[in-house]
Amino acid sequence: MINTITILGGHGKNGTAEPVQRIDLRMGDVISVVGPTGSGKTTLINDIELFANANTQTGRRILINGAPAPAEYHDDPARNPIALITQHTTFLSDLPVGEFLHTHARIRISDATQRQVPVGRTLDFANQLTGEPIALDSHMTELSGGQTRALLIADATIICNTPIVLLDEVENAGIHRTRALELLRQYRKIFIFVTHDPRIALLSDYRIVMQGGTITQVLHTDMAEQKVAGIVSKLDDTLSLLRDKIRRGERLTMAELETFA
Repeated sequence: MINTITILGGHGKNGTAEPVQRIDLRMGDVISVVGPTGSGKTTLINDIELFANANTQTGRRILINGAPAPAEYHDDPARNPIALITQHTTFLSDLPVGEFLHTHARIRISDATQRQVPVGRTLDFANQLTGEPIALDSHMTELSGGQTRALLIADATIICNTPIVLLDEVENAGIHRTRALELLRQYRKIFIFVTHDPRIALLSDYRIVMQGGTITQVLHTDMAEQKVAGIVSKLDDTLSLLRDKIRRGERLTMAELETFA
């Protein structure tokens, strides 16, 4: 059982030591990784996914429960406790969604009597994340970007039951972000979002700040920022409403903006 992941700092692009030399991530934490483009956000989650042991360009080390990751995590995909979902993920298989989920459940869940429930829960979870409902008979390659990411997040969380989920800029795929975090918090896992989105960052427990390829600070969301998060969420909901009206071919009016006038 995984209880903690520890990131031991390495060095930046210029060889200097990272300002933050240790971060302990605990099960149940929701974390955002933030910083400008090119600051090293994706490199950090790649280090986590690879269980870096001073053998990557950053020199970082990733510990599981205080020790280097066991060999089976590297050698056996079925034992790997990490799922990585990126904004560029696509399906190669053209199976119907239902067949894909049932096949995956047969591989991951040994007890035949337990397989049916996770498949239904997975589809329900996914459909709460995307505005376009996914049907069991939909073909995988026909899914939109948002549907694809929603299905993969749900699959990793429920069928795979992966304890560590890395999500790289999934806000660009049309995921309902607040609902996603509400649902994910119901599962005792470590969720790490690489994001530019203020809504996700402020709804996280804390955020890792990247600059120049290094971790420069860790900021915990305090009471003041929780209040800011509420206003940011209202602004974001308003923008989502405007986008939906544009998609439906409707005209926009000042009425939608009166709250913020």
